[in-house]
Amino acid sequence: MVAATPAAPLFLRWRERRGKEDPDRRRERLGRTAVARPSGALVWFHAASVGETSAVLPLIEALGRFRPDIRVLLTTGTVTSARFAQGRIGEQVIHQYVPLDTPDFASRFLDHWRPDTAIFAESEIWPSLIDETKRRGIPLVLVNGRVSDRSFGRWRRRPKTAAALFALFDLILAQNEKFAERFIALGAPAAVATGNLKMDAPAPAAGRNELAKLKKDIAGRPLFLAASTHPGEDRIITKVHARLAKKHAGLLTIIAPRHPHRGAEVAALAKSAGLRTARRSNSDNLNGSTEIYVADTIGELGLFYALAPIAFIGGSLVPHGGQNPVEAIQHGAVVLSGPNVGNFDDAYKALRASGGLADTRNADELTEAADRLLRDARARKQMQRGGRTALSSMSGALMKTLDALGDHLPPRRG
Repeated sequence: MVAATPAAPLFLRWRERRGKEDPDRRRERLGRTAVARPSGALVWFHAASVGETSAVLPLIEALGRFRPDIRVLLTTGTVTSARFAQGRIGEQVIHQYVPLDTPDFASRFLDHWRPDTAIFAESEIWPSLIDETKRRGIPLVLVNGRVSDRSFGRWRRRPKTAAALFALFDLILAQNEKFAERFIALGAPAAVATGNLKMDAPAPAAGRNELAKLKKDIAGRPLFLAASTHPGEDRIITKVHARLAKKHAGLLTIIAPRHPHRGAEVAALAKSAGLRTARRSNSDNLNGSTEIYVADTIGELGLFYALAPIAFIGGSLVPHGGQNPVEAIQHGAVVLSGPNVGNFDDAYKALRASGGLADTRNADELTEAADRLLRDARARKQMQRGGRTALSSMSGALMKTLDALGDHLPPRRG
């Protein structure tokens, strides 16, 4: 990382050309900022992308109620997560882009902000940031921690590196017992299962006016949502749509790619399949002839969950590990999924046990399940009840996490 430091500006410009960096805030990625450090106690939260950010925001809000004397610095690593966070944080929270993980940039960042506690989310293991934080004696905690099968295997092949790095954390709060045991095996001095914060996050917003407008535009047409799709899944969804459309006249399929910048790619794929396609980011008209509607905007997924009776959750028909099914359940959509759901294994197990999940393995099975649920309102209601039962069984992580953080927060002053 030291050797790579001189190339950082070139690397950032390359990412800017691809829309993956904010050129107006490049300095932050180099550890510089024009924002002054606030006086008093400061807790630094780091979350990588939208998923991690949505998990820690309720924790930040709860911390603000519990400790109003604390200011919060929130760093994220992507343009989408920055936009997502800035629309949801209050005056007590400062947002910055996380610096690139080199010793120089990390030191510059920490010298300016001087946080009293550092809290990383999920699997954000950045060696330079972690090492430089620990060198300054700052308490270091990982919340909502997880270690996927793949990551665990990689770390186990480098046991000395893993032990040296994970030993720097004062405390790891894991999503479940399996992950806690893995962190201990990798060298963490303390790891406790407190549950998944994403289960306690509030339902994503669904603007009433926008929802009413979309319902009017759709005018009672049958609707299928494919949410948080990854490359390789969009082509499957277009095939599923073509098959379903033969059985459900006027079917509209909404595809919401996990990364909105893929909207043009998804639309081009659908058009190449001969499907009439519109993109939300282009403000294209959604009318009775639209077959595929690409929902490639930030922060509107709740709107489409509230609109659709059934939702396929992406990242599960490709080897990614799945995406969070909870937001769909909160809005009353029933959940369909592929087999690759290791990132949210506990949630999918609970859904399966309560009858709140339709498991599928390929395009054929996804078509069959979606066809059945589009036809059978009673089956959908039964799955909705199962989803709500599963969700209630998984709640409680927020307060457990907040309680566990108590000893690692800066002391009250005055």
